[in-house]
Amino acid sequence: MSAKSVIDAFFDEPTNTISYLVADPETKCAAVIDPVLDYDHKSGKGTVKSADEILAKAAAAGCKIEWVLETHVHADHLSGAPYIKLKTGAKVAIGERIREVQKIFRPVFNAMDVSGDGSEFDRLFKDGEIFSIGNLKAEVLATPGHTPACVSYKIGDAVFVGDTLFMPDYGTARADFPGGDARTLYHSIQKLMAMPRNTRLFLCHDYLPKEGRNHYAWETTVGEELDRNVHVHHGISEDEFVAMRTARDSTLSAPLLLLPSIQVNMRAGKLPPAESDGVHYLKVPVQLA
Repeated sequence: MSAKSVIDAFFDEPTNTISYLVADPETKCAAVIDPVLDYDHKSGKGTVKSADEILAKAAAAGCKIEWVLETHVHADHLSGAPYIKLKTGAKVAIGERIREVQKIFRPVFNAMDVSGDGSEFDRLFKDGEIFSIGNLKAEVLATPGHTPACVSYKIGDAVFVGDTLFMPDYGTARADFPGGDARTLYHSIQKLMAMPRNTRLFLCHDYLPKEGRNHYAWETTVGEELDRNVHVHHGISEDEFVAMRTARDSTLSAPLLLLPSIQVNMRAGKLPPAESDGVHYLKVPVQLA
């Protein structure tokens, strides 16, 4: 099988999200990773501009999109997976522990239509499972901690790590969402760090640090993370990481799109069922002190 994929990145600045088109140059088969639906929270309106950019790139390259791969149930953007599936017939896939995420959040939103068994998705991947994108070998790596269902995708010489790691000068994912765990995240990061130093890592988000870099970036390597990641550089112990991550998470506010994102993304990117007036509504659970 070919070891080298063709990778195009698409940066959505409103959500700081990077989506990817990954193609096999020999067969022109492709996968889209973590596509974004353009959603304006103030108006409740959405567009498919970002997804159309990916589709246009695939068409220009003569690629057939066979997969939409979600690294996890995102809490900061709505998924564009259903639209890409509609346009291409691609299968939408995620890690098998999506079942746990659905069971955590179904009662939060009284979302009784949500299955709890992950059947909203076309494929649930197990840790270590192998699948193909044309002649490219793709391997699923369970990397929980940010959420229970987080997975990374190793495709050729590249690994798409979702929110597990950020650029070395920014650190690591938060672990305080329901089902998240800082100690589990540490072990997932060590799993990635055990790969060869020249392994390319592609990130799902980038946020500019307070000092230094003034441009967005989303590709790094295992070696760069080992040497320079401000949270998990060489020598940091598990207990030190857990203490740091827990303290840092306690200062973070909820992402702007947390509530709409979870409701949509646990349904494989679909909106909640329309009500009697034909309108889809997103819920905001209200808690009074």
